[in-house]
Amino acid sequence: MNLSDSQTGGPVPRRVSAMEAVLTHLRDAIERGDHAVGDKLPSEAELCRRLEVSRPVLREALRALQAMGLTVSRTGKGTFVVAATVQDPTLGDYTAGDLLEVRRHVELPVAGYAAVRRTPEDLDRLTRLLDRMERETDTTAWVAMDTVFHITVAEASQNPVFRRVIEEIRDALARQSAFLNELGGRREQSDREHRAILEALADGSEHDAVDAMAHHLDRVETTLASIVRPERADTPTKGRPES
Repeated sequence: MNLSDSQTGGPVPRRVSAMEAVLTHLRDAIERGDHAVGDKLPSEAELCRRLEVSRPVLREALRALQAMGLTVSRTGKGTFVVAATVQDPTLGDYTAGDLLEVRRHVELPVAGYAAVRRTPEDLDRLTRLLDRMERETDTTAWVAMDTVFHITVAEASQNPVFRRVIEEIRDALARQSAFLNELGGRREQSDREHRAILEALADGSEHDAVDAMAHHLDRVETTLASIVRPERADTPTKGRPES
């Protein structure tokens, strides 16, 4: 079984990475019960042989399975299945649901304050950073700059507490960004959303800045839902009651 060159189904097939194909294969096997809770997955060497992929590709897929909460890796023992279905991905020290809940309470007011308090130097830093992000070809470098973008918006609010809060969740933000870019193809869309945030800050519009940041977080939430539980992508997240 060679998963190194796969496409999604549908009227317009989308070529997926080898890692995404391996992840989908392993996730499906777990959700079907081929690998039950408590089972140990085959060794890395065996999986590489069966799926005809390299070890780095397989390890990326295994890390994504663990982030989804389906498996746990035990040093010297292997990878074990701990859940039959995906509930809420873990991004470092926080779940994706907890992270999004906090981001809405922090980054929306941050964007509003930044719109009315930003300095020309803040706008210059954000413009240069976003220009670099839009040209960047290395995903790892882009993910690092994505996190810096949100920290820089917090700096533009002129409230050091906001920056400290974003710094605290910096690792989780980076993990989330990498997760969404690898599995959800979010990068170009995210660049457009960042550009809209920057334009609102440059215009000095508190309302537009809050709306642009809210749209950005909405799209993050939607993409996460489509990855984690496609059949329930419209289910509201914790803390966001239906209106």
